[in-house]
Amino acid sequence: MKKLLLTALYGVYSVCLFANEADSSLNETKIKDKILADIQQNLDIKSRTFDSTILKLDTRIGKLDSTIKLSGNPKERIDKLVERVQILEQKQKAQEENELNVYEANYQSAIINLASMDREIKPLVLFQTTKDFFDALNETTNPSSYEGYNASFAKFKEYIDKIKDHDATAQAISDIVDISGGIAVHPPLTGSFAQLSISGMSKYINSIGHKKRDLKKESMRMFSITTKLCQFTADKNTIESEWESIIEALQGMEIRYDTVLNQNLAMLNIRRNDFVADFAKQSDANMRYTYLTTLRQNAADYVVKMKTANPKGWKENIYYQLTDVQSLKIKYGDVTLRISEHMDKYNSLVNKYKRDKDIGGEVAKLGLKLDHLKETFDNTFEPGEYAHTASRMYKVL
Repeated sequence: MKKLLLTALYGVYSVCLFANEADSSLNETKIKDKILADIQQNLDIKSRTFDSTILKLDTRIGKLDSTIKLSGNPKERIDKLVERVQILEQKQKAQEENELNVYEANYQSAIINLASMDREIKPLVLFQTTKDFFDALNETTNPSSYEGYNASFAKFKEYIDKIKDHDATAQAISDIVDISGGIAVHPPLTGSFAQLSISGMSKYINSIGHKKRDLKKESMRMFSITTKLCQFTADKNTIESEWESIIEALQGMEIRYDTVLNQNLAMLNIRRNDFVADFAKQSDANMRYTYLTTLRQNAADYVVKMKTANPKGWKENIYYQLTDVQSLKIKYGDVTLRISEHMDKYNSLVNKYKRDKDIGGEVAKLGLKLDHLKETFDNTFEPGEYAHTASRMYKVL
């Protein structure tokens, strides 16, 4: 699980390491949000101009209609009808211009969001905190990390070795422990070995005489730790088994992201290598801001170019790109939300065992690591907000 999580999160979208550059106060979110805000502001200005123009034209049409209706002069009626047609043509032109403005802004937004996704994950921070948590998780399930366990298990092993020649269960336990390298490299606490261990420990405890109270007490604690860790491990494995579908979704999204990005870069006549060098791996935040500003202008120019080249069908290809980028961002938000919910299941696991008298102390320490991981993940990805924002990223005509 740890290896899968680290590999998947570290590799999604081939992201670069995130850092707060000393030469700029702009971070990734601020860079993207500033440009998107500029795009929206520019569109708002154009939209207000359009609304004002349409209002004026509609007012003129209304007055002309009244004049035409009341006029008894045929020539005047014809002149007014011609003027009305001219105004309708002006209105149609304004509507077409507004449509172009909206498509320009939407495609600019799509391109900026698409490019920014390459740097939105902060793998350096997430990598470190994830490693801490899953290292702690492995340590929690290792019985040898509990005080006194190794000493008790060594005595249990001595007992097992004494009876293994005439006890099949003892022979199996001894073989597995020897193959595993001893309890310090603890054998699995699931499946047949867990059942064998519990059975063997139960027999061992029953063999201890009443006068050896301390030994029996120590052995009972070893037995209790073992049984609880077996159940803890089983619960943990149930959670981890659900991770495979998330991994598949992440891997699929990496492929999809590369496809959509390459397609749009090709449309804008930008080489992927140039994009990587000038933006994805660019360490200067101001340079990245400048690059996105240029990319934004390229996107606007592309929309105008498409309309000029294909006045009737120019919107179709752009519409597909808008849909692809939005779908990608929504799915990405959904996947990160699933990861967040997956972490919540670990939280439930911690809460279930953290008050246990035998293993609760170690589980509680694990909970602190999990809290840090969850906080870092949510602050970095904002999964719920991400999907919500993606669903509202375009202006609708």
